[in-house]
Amino acid sequence: MVFEVFAVGAAFLFGIAVRQVGLPPLVGFLAAGFFINAVGPQFGMPPNTGPILDHLAHLGVLLLLFTVGLKLKLRQIGEPHVVGGALLHFVVSVVIFSPVARLLFTDDWTVALLIGIALAFSSTVLAAKMLETKRELGNFHGRTAIGILIVQDIIALVVLAVFSDKAPGPLALLILATPLLRPVLYRLLDYAGHDEVLVLTGMALSLVIGGYGFELIGLKGEIGALVMGLLLSNHPRATELSESLWSLKEVFLVGFFLSIGMSGLPDWEAIVFALVMGVLLPLKGLLFFALLVAFRLRARTAFLSALSLTAYSEFGLIVAAGIPAAEAFLVPLAIAVSVSFLIAAPVNRLAHPLFERYERQLQPFERRTRHPDEQPTELGDADVLIFGMGRTGSAAYDALAEEGKRPVGLDADTYKANAHAQEGRNVIFADAEDSNFWNGVNLEGIEAAVLAMDDIEAKLIAARTLRARGFEGPVVSHALYEDHVGLITKAGADQTYLTMHEAGRSLADHALEAIGDGAADRGDQS
Repeated sequence: MVFEVFAVGAAFLFGIAVRQVGLPPLVGFLAAGFFINAVGPQFGMPPNTGPILDHLAHLGVLLLLFTVGLKLKLRQIGEPHVVGGALLHFVVSVVIFSPVARLLFTDDWTVALLIGIALAFSSTVLAAKMLETKRELGNFHGRTAIGILIVQDIIALVVLAVFSDKAPGPLALLILATPLLRPVLYRLLDYAGHDEVLVLTGMALSLVIGGYGFELIGLKGEIGALVMGLLLSNHPRATELSESLWSLKEVFLVGFFLSIGMSGLPDWEAIVFALVMGVLLPLKGLLFFALLVAFRLRARTAFLSALSLTAYSEFGLIVAAGIPAAEAFLVPLAIAVSVSFLIAAPVNRLAHPLFERYERQLQPFERRTRHPDEQPTELGDADVLIFGMGRTGSAAYDALAEEGKRPVGLDADTYKANAHAQEGRNVIFADAEDSNFWNGVNLEGIEAAVLAMDDIEAKLIAARTLRARGFEGPVVSHALYEDHVGLITKAGADQTYLTMHEAGRSLADHALEAIGDGAADRGDQS
């Protein structure tokens, strides 16, 4: 039990401590890793603690990438701003970081080049975790960031093959045949049901077929897990599968952040290296912003995507560990990655307020052209706005339409909006947290607004902005947690309902109705 005392105990104490000061728990998990590494041996920490955490971390990353794949569409990875932005950013980053490493930390240009390459990548785990926490993986900026990260992961595989003399063998070409697995995977998911077998199905696909299976053919298990998720992303139960794995994935990811903190104890040279790279970290985000704006994305999308990508990558540690020439910099790189996480995690938590604050300074950088992420300005003859077209929003839309209303659904996921439109619903792509939408949209004729999105920040922004725009009709919202009710009401909502509470009341109404009908039937029979 000593391992559990150190790993679970330290993660719990540091995680709950940083939450009290408004920081994401993962910052505490990183600190817990350093704490365990520093004091653990003195208090009898088992020598296998590190390897166990590394294994748990690997499982967590595979599950995370699998669930990310479930929410992606393959065609979005090939979009010009994704491929072009990733490739150009990689080249420019290497050109910037390599000379700095050569000037300050090494006399060997080859080592400096490898350091530059390691620092050019952005953290897939941190970006995916932060976007998922904010429920923005399906949003335009979230999909852009994840698409860029996938291209970076492919680049990393090429780098490892070139510098470590471990090029994938001919079996790696089997990846081209993976689409043939889709019918089989669909059938497996159909057979899985809704209980623990569904969880085991997700684990088998991500850890066994994706993770270990891809390693057998000479590719990274991380790529395999992502591919398995992509193959299932169009299945009707993809969302249910992702939700069933949520708690398991979160627990394993604690091991990932602990293992980053346990990568090694820094000496002064490692600390100096990490501090220098921490100072240079904003250049990474600025470069992403400039490139995405150049590819005709709006300033808001470019800013939010760039902020998600502004962290050094755990893949850089894999590069350093897998290439002998760079092994001496494994600990300095680990400290630099940790520092970047400590900076990026709290900043990403404030991404939307930060853009609102600096919007006037960022807007002039937009290109005067048609943007791929353009927002609508006209809502047609709609009389009810529904923000968020998930299960709750879709049910509200159908109920209002049945009563003769003319609802219009708004969703920040373009693929979801298009799917609803194909089913005959009046649903358009729009982001309730986007000031451009609010500045251009015409609210004439709108009688009521329904806030059905899950993210609390999105609901607060929508409610406040509706009132700021002079909207006087009723604003009705659902809430996932009781402590959110007061916040949403204060922001401007007239009525806020706890979703599960209302579901229970609805069931009770149906039960009472059935009781009444049964009594009436028995009375007629008598």
